[in-house]
Amino acid sequence: MHSEFSIYFQLGIQHIADIKAYDHILFIIALCAIYRPEAWRRILILITAFTIGHSLTLALSALNIIHFPQQVIEFLIPVTILITALLNFKADLHAVRLPLWKYFQPLVFGFIHGMGFSNYFRSLMGKEDSIIKPLFAFNLGIEVGQLGIITLLFVIAFTVIRIFKIPHKIWAYGLSGIAAIMAIYLMYETKFW
Repeated sequence: MHSEFSIYFQLGIQHIADIKAYDHILFIIALCAIYRPEAWRRILILITAFTIGHSLTLALSALNIIHFPQQVIEFLIPVTILITALLNFKADLHAVRLPLWKYFQPLVFGFIHGMGFSNYFRSLMGKEDSIIKPLFAFNLGIEVGQLGIITLLFVIAFTVIRIFKIPHKIWAYGLSGIAAIMAIYLMYETKFW
């Protein structure tokens, strides 16, 4: 029989890796598109900032402190993907240091993505006495799932850039362009207008 921790951990991995809810994966791809595999520390910080934002929203929602109209959030999630993808075209691909705002961007966008999952997470919690253990397990699962996606993305990037000799700039901008187009499609699909 699975422990409570194990159940929420697995739910976290499933949440991030669910191909039907690919908006989360698309955001990670847009966030990581401009970085070479050697920049794994930077990516780890950015992804962790995203998870922290996501976690805070889930905690506040599970405690019934915040509520958001689902239709607005479903529109804002692809907006975060589009903004991230478009900012990639202005990024210095050779920067040694990132500007401070670049670390806050995934944190803030994590809030929005967390809102998208908050109603479901609240229903998962049911009559749990404490949210600390389930929330920790769930977010640890999200972090592990995101690291799996990033690892796969970097294996593909390594193959494209090093083996097939595709310039990093073409890879970064191509991936960002695909993410932007898919984000626009997702925004259209929400029928928010």
